Amino acid sequence: MTDKPFAEYADRNGVPILEVLRNEFANCTKVLEIGSGTGQHAVRFATELPFLEWLTSDLDENHPGICAWVNDSDLANLLPPLSLDVLTAEVSAAFCDAVFSANTAHIMSIDAVKRMFEIVGSALTNGGVFCLYGPFRQNGEFNTSSNAAFHETLRSRNPEMGIRHLEALDDLARESNMARVRLYAMPANNHIAVWCKGKK
Repeated sequence: MTDKPFAEYADRNGVPILEVLRNEFANCTKVLEIGSGTGQHAVRFATELPFLEWLTSDLDENHPGICAWVNDSDLANLLPPLSLDVLTAEVSAAFCDAVFSANTAHIMSIDAVKRMFEIVGSALTNGGVFCLYGPFRQNGEFNTSSNAAFHETLRSRNPEMGIRHLEALDDLARESNMARVRLYAMPANNHIAVWCKGKK
């Protein structure tokens, strides 16, 4: 039996994220989570949003931990993880009406970020929504000195990592027939950006 992994940040930010998703996913039925990590978010959100079928996904190496959370939850609307590497994955077209991802864009390479937006644009039905949680730069600026320092830490670990420009993500969204419709300020200097497919 695999012990359930635990990330303190996922436990801490789950409640404020849930309040946004409760609004953004109110009329949705099936969500793909890209990069489910430990699986904690998936269990919390599937529990609190029982009208949603929640499909987890991640690299294969993270599946045992996600499965431990999924199996322990015994939730009928929470599905075991899909094997998904954004650089190589192909997903069915228009198979979900919501996509969620947390703390992924800044640890992916820019090529992986581009592919993630392509995958989301393909996976979403028309009118579907994509909620991306994490730190962003806006108008070329970091919103805090701590995020600027975090960016430099990421870059020192791997030059492919870094806090992304929100406007550049908007450009990627447009290339996949999506447009940003809302931006929520979140605790700890993060945001949730919301793009909708089919919006101009």
